[in-house]
Amino acid sequence: MGATANGSAAQPFKFLIYGRTGWIGGLLGKLCEAQNIDYVYGSGRLESRASLEADITSAQPTHVFNAAGVTGRPNVDWCESHKVETIRTNVVGTLTLADVCREKGLVLINYATGCIFEYDSEHPLGSGIGFKEEDTPNFIGSFYSKTKAMVEDLLKNYENVCTLRVRMPISSDLSNPRNFITKITKYEKVVNIPNSMTILDELLPISIEMGKRNLTGIWNFTNPGVVSHNEILEMYREYIDPNFTWTNFTLEEQAKVIVAPRSNKELDVTKLKKEFPEMLPIKESLIKYVFKPNRKTPVA
Repeated sequence: MGATANGSAAQPFKFLIYGRTGWIGGLLGKLCEAQNIDYVYGSGRLESRASLEADITSAQPTHVFNAAGVTGRPNVDWCESHKVETIRTNVVGTLTLADVCREKGLVLINYATGCIFEYDSEHPLGSGIGFKEEDTPNFIGSFYSKTKAMVEDLLKNYENVCTLRVRMPISSDLSNPRNFITKITKYEKVVNIPNSMTILDELLPISIEMGKRNLTGIWNFTNPGVVSHNEILEMYREYIDPNFTWTNFTLEEQAKVIVAPRSNKELDVTKLKKEFPEMLPIKESLIKYVFKPNRKTPVA
């Protein structure tokens, strides 16, 4: 709890979080506990306006965090055959929550996705030219990405919403099946393409600080720079399992075993880096937050 200029105590924060059973939602609760921030999980369904209003009336939050959404199990291919369910949560639900929060004068931190872009002639692979916050999404290859791009465009009209474009999230919990590292270590074959990614151990605390600062608008929410699948798996071999091996395949070969295309790209994080200059480049963040704490190989 901070203090105001005249010495009286500032209003303490209280967060209302959606996505209790999700990966990011669960981590947010743990971070709030670690920071002694009062929080409660919402019990309402996102698409039910009355239940969201009841949550807000009951909790009386200072900020709302939305980490609920449909990504599909085991992956986004699920959304291709469950389009109405995907719309209900990712479109109707997210917009309803944003609208209720605006009506109540609350900032909404919305964990969205950067999987709405792909490398193109103006942002070629390996060029270091990333997509900026104001760029128009150019990837709608999957139904999941299509719904996310639609919602992001509509949310621009809500001045109370902070949209965080998360990508290929990674955490120090290598047992979590949602962790990008855990996923690719279990794949029979992997592509090898540099991508922007989000190290949750470093960036989720930053998202809490963004809430405290009442930051709004669209933010590319990844670590600076890119890292490829092979670079991550080489780190995995160096720090975790020296006997680990993997096989690469091409995007064309990958297309034969997935339903919906996947996006690959670099996001420009100049805006986030200006607000949080301490943020580490992706490879440094991977080593500090993920691989060193999990090291199983002897230190050379």
